[in-house]
Amino acid sequence: MLKKVILAAAIAASFGSAMAQTIIIREAPPPMRVERVPGARAGWEWAPGHWDWRRGRYVWVEGRWMRERRGEHWVADRWERRGDRWALVGGHWERGARMGNRGMGDRDHDGVPNRYDRDRDNDGVPNRVDSNPNNPYRH
Repeated sequence: MLKKVILAAAIAASFGSAMAQTIIIREAPPPMRVERVPGARAGWEWAPGHWDWRRGRYVWVEGRWMRERRGEHWVADRWERRGDRWALVGGHWERGARMGNRGMGDRDHDGVPNRYDRDRDNDGVPNRVDSNPNNPYRH
């Protein structure tokens, strides 16, 4: 019984320390980089690149292939605005089918959901000022 209590405490402590390492800063992240996703690979899932905060500055982390997990899908790393600060939400696996991350949810199939994609048609014009941000013929 004592071993189970010690094991549970160790797991709780490691979970708590992971939660305590959330990155929250005042400087907004740079625009996402356009990454060309290599052709699909059976049994693998693409984790798109993202900006990370290291040693007081943003550093681009390249996208990578990860071994697929049956019944789960990868949720990409992303920055969320929280008032006047930015928080990095780390990538993680979630149970269930992918909802809205392909097809209409990722029109340019770059691995970045449309709600986070600042240039969906990759024409160099940000969506907020693009008269036709979903033009499938512009690349």
